[in-house]
Amino acid sequence: QVQLVESGGGLVQPGGSLTLSCAASGSILSLYVMGWYRRTPGKQRELVATLNTADSTNYADSVKGRFTISRDNARNSMYLQMNSLKPEDTAVYYCNTYPARASYWGQGTQVTVSS
Repeated sequence: QVQLVESGGGLVQPGGSLTLSCAASGSILSLYVMGWYRRTPGKQRELVATLNTADSTNYADSVKGRFTISRDNARNSMYLQMNSLKPEDTAVYYCNTYPARASYWGQGTQVTVSS
């Protein structure tokens, strides 16, 4: 059974940085297109970034130039480096395949950007 566990969230001031981690059971990170998603209260989950098996990336316009998605297959881990954070980046962040599989959603990790 696939398990994805997000970590690394926290409270950060505007302009600050955080790196989120996604620990995966098994080797799904090297087999599937993977993505980071986020959800704010009252809104649907939003796709933030994707990374395919050839290490090609795509980003939502709102985070382009500020966020970087990466993967370490040897560690079965995926990362989201977030720089120049803005209050509107406040959300619970999740990792999943792209397209997302319902049974793969984890608990997410809360990111709060506030002064």
